[in-house]
Amino acid sequence: MPPKKKSEVMAQRKAEAIKLKQQQKKRRLIWFGTVGVVLILVIVALAIQSTTTSKSTAKVETFDYANLPVLGNPDAPVKIVEFGDFKCPSCKTFNETIKPQLQSDYIDQGKVAFYFMNLSFIGPDSYTAALAAQSVYHQDNDLFWTYLDAIFKNQGDEQEEWATADFLVNVAKQENLSIDYDLLKKDIEEMTYKSEVDAHNAKADELKLGGTPTLFINGKEYTSENYGDYDAMKQAIDLAAQEQSK
Repeated sequence: MPPKKKSEVMAQRKAEAIKLKQQQKKRRLIWFGTVGVVLILVIVALAIQSTTTSKSTAKVETFDYANLPVLGNPDAPVKIVEFGDFKCPSCKTFNETIKPQLQSDYIDQGKVAFYFMNLSFIGPDSYTAALAAQSVYHQDNDLFWTYLDAIFKNQGDEQEEWATADFLVNVAKQENLSIDYDLLKKDIEEMTYKSEVDAHNAKADELKLGGTPTLFINGKEYTSENYGDYDAMKQAIDLAAQEQSK
C-alpha cells in the first residue's frame, strides 16, 4: 500500500477510534446519570416512607384526662395536653399568642379539648405556682383557665422567686375570681395538692421531657422546634383529627 494511502487509512481508523471512545463515554455518562436519578428517587421515596411511618407509628402516651383541667369539650376528637411551667417565658408567649388562636379555631368549635399539666423545673416557686393552680382547679375548672392566664400575665423574672403564696392569692383577687381565697392560701401553704403536682412532674420525667411548653396531640408528642409556627401546629391537629375519624 502506498505510504499516502496507508496514512489516510491510519488517520481514518484513529478518527473512528476516537469517535467510538466518545460514544462509549457518552453512554457511560447517560448510564451513570440515569442510575443517579433513580437512586435519588429511591432515597426520596424511602425518606417519605420513613417520615410517614414515623408519624403513624409514633408512640401514643396515655394521660389521666378525667383528672386534669380541661378547656373545651372533653369529648372532642382531638385532645391536646400542654406541659408548662408558670415561670417559663416561652409558656407565657405560647399562652398569649398561640393558645388564643387554638381556642378560636378548634377549642370553641368543639374540635379540641385542651389540658394542662405542670412541669415545675425553673425554680422552687414554680412548684408553689403549680400548687396554687391545682387549688383553683379543684374549686372551679373554668376559673382555673382564667387564673392560668392571670399568672402568666403577671409573670416575673424567671431568675427571681416571685411566685409566693401571697402573690398568687393577690393575683386571684385582682381577677375577682369567685373562689375561696383563704382556702387557696391554705392549700398553697399546706401543699394540699402536692401528690397531684408530683404526679405531673413524674409523668414529665417518665416522658423525658426537655423543657416547656411541650404538647401532646392525641397522646403523640408534638415535636416541632418552633411552637410559634401556628400553621404547622394546625397541620398536626388536622392530621390527628383525620386519624381519629378512621
